[in-house]
Amino acid sequence: FFRYVDWILTVPLMCVEFYLILKVAGATKKLMWTLIGASTVMLVTGYWGEAVDRDNAAMWGLVSGLAYFYMVYLIMFGKAKSLAAAAGGSVLSAHNMLCKFVLVGWAIYPIGYMIGTAGTGDAAQWYSFMGNLNIDMNVVYNIGDAINKIGFGLVVYNLAVNSSSKAEAA
Repeated sequence: FFRYVDWILTVPLMCVEFYLILKVAGATKKLMWTLIGASTVMLVTGYWGEAVDRDNAAMWGLVSGLAYFYMVYLIMFGKAKSLAAAAGGSVLSAHNMLCKFVLVGWAIYPIGYMIGTAGTGDAAQWYSFMGNLNIDMNVVYNIGDAINKIGFGLVVYNLAVNSSSKAEAA
C-alpha cells in the first residue's frame, strides 16, 4: 500500500517534468494532464490487481500496461515527441533520455508485479514462471525506484545546468 502511495505522488510528478521541459516548445497543460491521467490509471489498476483483486491480477495488469503504453506512445511518437523535436538541442536530448527511462526503466515494475501476483487466480497461468524465480518483488521495485527517480532527477538537473550555462554565455 505505501509503495503505491509513494508512486501516486512521484509518478505524476515525473509526468510534470515532461511538461516542464517541453514548455519552452509550447507544451500545453492538456498534455501534462493527459500524462498524469494515464499514469494514475496505470497505478490505480496496478494496485487493484496487486492488493485488492489478486484473482484477476493479470487483467488488472493488462489495463495498467495499456495505460503505460499510451504514455509511451504520447512521449515517443505523439505530441510530446513533436514538441521536443521542435525545441531541439538540450531539450530534445533530455526528452529522449527521459523517454528511455520510461520505456526501459519503467518496464522493471511489471516484473515486480508479476512476481508479487504469481500463483493467484488467473494470474497463475500467466505469471507462474516469475513466481518461481525466488526474487522478492520489493527488491525489484526498489531497484526500479532507484534507477528511475534518480535518473529523472539527473536528466532534469543536467538540462537546467546546460540551459543556465547557455544563458550566462549569451
